[in-house]
Amino acid sequence: MRAFNEVDAIVTPTAPMAAFKLGEKTDDPLAMYLVDIYSVTASLAGICGVTVPCGTTKAGLPVGMQVLAAHLNESTAFRVARAVETAGIK
Repeated sequence: MRAFNEVDAIVTPTAPMAAFKLGEKTDDPLAMYLVDIYSVTASLAGICGVTVPCGTTKAGLPVGMQVLAAHLNESTAFRVARAVETAGIK
């Protein structure tokens, strides 16, 4: 929460690795769990967060970024996410 005294939003990767092909990890539940590990940050901290696409890998798989904002400050998270989408950041 102290970080939000100095910044309006924090931008992080959505996942520790790029997306994998549909069905590629179904036999490896631990790998599937670990891909989602960054997405629990907002819930654990009691802050808001939104994920937006921000590009693709060389193989054409999506890459996402997560925008975090202070508790009950969804409007800031949505504004930053919208700016990223509008700018077409790749």
